Amino acid sequence: MTLNYVRRGSGSPLLLVHGLGAGWQSWSPVLDALAEHREVWAVDLPGFGETPKLTREVSIATLTDSVQDFIREQGWERVSTAGQSMGGRIVLELARRGIGGDTVALDPGGFWTDLEVAVFGATLRPSIALVRALRGRLPALLGSRVGRTALLAQFSARPWALSGETVLPDVRGLADSPATGAAMDALTKGPKQEGAPAGTAPGRVTIGWGRRDLVTVPRQAARATELFPDAVLHWFERCGHFPQWDAPDEATRLILDNTN
Repeated sequence: MTLNYVRRGSGSPLLLVHGLGAGWQSWSPVLDALAEHREVWAVDLPGFGETPKLTREVSIATLTDSVQDFIREQGWERVSTAGQSMGGRIVLELARRGIGGDTVALDPGGFWTDLEVAVFGATLRPSIALVRALRGRLPALLGSRVGRTALLAQFSARPWALSGETVLPDVRGLADSPATGAAMDALTKGPKQEGAPAGTAPGRVTIGWGRRDLVTVPRQAARATELFPDAVLHWFERCGHFPQWDAPDEATRLILDNTN
């Protein structure tokens, strides 16, 4: 399968992998700033954005396979990668496999306890059902401070301070993407993320975490760095699950400073 992508800027390549939501548009708050310094490639995972669904089982492994195949198609031997949420888990899995170069993972999934993943599923699935039910009213709701606060409290530390244009693509993506349900099953019913022993990742590993993340809660960061002992942990203060929403300038600097 060939992944849909956008490419902007010039310089060394940087591959961006999104989480549940809008596909490559999830990176819109930081894409132009990153492209001032790098040749940025932002992909749509299978079943998101403009990429068709997988015809086989949807799992973290098969989604990672699709990104690994894309890297091979481009002829990259060492490409820096950055991912957020499910995408953060995917780029860490690439690093575990020895694929790519420097890796930046923002609020990655897969490091939860059984109770935490049960809470994640029990809270996020109703949120997805709600935005689907409100699909036609989302632009108006997200255009108001009150609407953003009501709908996005789980995802952002300061939803009232965001713009509707920033958040609408991801919220619509949760409602509309054909693979949302299957990807949720992969996250909640599949295996937890495995780690990479010290010295085995192909480049630097940086993990960024929001102090106020209510989706992948901050205590999971300790498990992530235990499984990836070479990783450097960066905390985003006053930030929820989407650093590109709550702290776009800081997220941009973190990615640029920790990738070649």
